[in-house]
Amino acid sequence: MSHRPDGIPGSELSDAALVREVRHLHRTRHATFLEGSEDAFETHTRRMVELEREYLRRFPDAASPDPRRTRAGRRRAAGLA
Repeated sequence: MSHRPDGIPGSELSDAALVREVRHLHRTRHATFLEGSEDAFETHTRRMVELEREYLRRFPDAASPDPRRTRAGRRRAAGLA
């Protein structure tokens, strides 16, 4: 078994493992920011960005904003566009 200090590359994770890891990173972000060392925060940030990019590559529609949360969508909903 090879040593992987930064975890399994996102591209090698199953879909379920990728979703689980992204959720875990989001749950631990605030604590890492407030209580972690600078190195821990930088490592967390690198891993989070790597896995979020992989998530968006695999599930592009899952991260599309709700039209009601955009300016154009709110204008349409209000009958202004």
